[in-house]
Amino acid sequence: LTFAFLIIGGMIPFAFAAMTMKSVGLAAMEMVMEVQRQFDEKPHLLDENPTERPDYDACIAISTKASLREMVPPATMVILTPLLTGIFFGVNAVSGLLVGSLIASVQLAISMSNSGGAWDNAKKYIEKAAPDSELEGKGSEIHKAAVVGDTVGDPFKDTSGPALNIVMKLMAVLSLVFADTFY
Repeated sequence: LTFAFLIIGGMIPFAFAAMTMKSVGLAAMEMVMEVQRQFDEKPHLLDENPTERPDYDACIAISTKASLREMVPPATMVILTPLLTGIFFGVNAVSGLLVGSLIASVQLAISMSNSGGAWDNAKKYIEKAAPDSELEGKGSEIHKAAVVGDTVGDPFKDTSGPALNIVMKLMAVLSLVFADTFY
C-alpha cells in the first residue's frame, strides 16, 4: 500500500506542473485576443506616437482573473489528494504519497527552473550575436527557434518550477494537521 502511494505521489508534481503550464498558455491566449481586439478597434495604437493609450486595465483584469481561475484545479488536487488518501487508506498510504511527491517535486522543480533559465539565456545569447556570426543574431531562424524554446522556458522557471515548493509544503502541512483523522 505504501509503495503504491509512493508511485501515485510521484505523479502529483508532474500533473500539477502540466496543469500550471496549460494555465499559463490559456491565460496568454486570452491576453493575445484582448490585445488583438484593441488593435482592431483602435489601429492608431500601432502608430509611432499614438494619441490614445491602450486599455491596460482590461489586460490586468484578464491576467488577474485567469491566474485565480486557473489555479483552482491544481490547488484542489494538491489539497484533496492527501486528505482523501488519509481518510480512505490511512497513515501508511499518506506517508508513501508524501515521500513520492516530495522526491518528484524536488527533482522536477530543480529541473524546470534550470532548464527554463537555460532556454531564456540561450535566447538572450543569440540576440546578442552579430548577424554574420554562426548564431546569426536576432531575427534569424535560430533566433525564432530560441523564442519558441523561451516560450516554454518562461513558465518552467517562473510558474511551474517555483510553485512545486508550495505543493510540497501544502501537502505536508495538511497531512500533519489532519494526521489524527487518518488513524
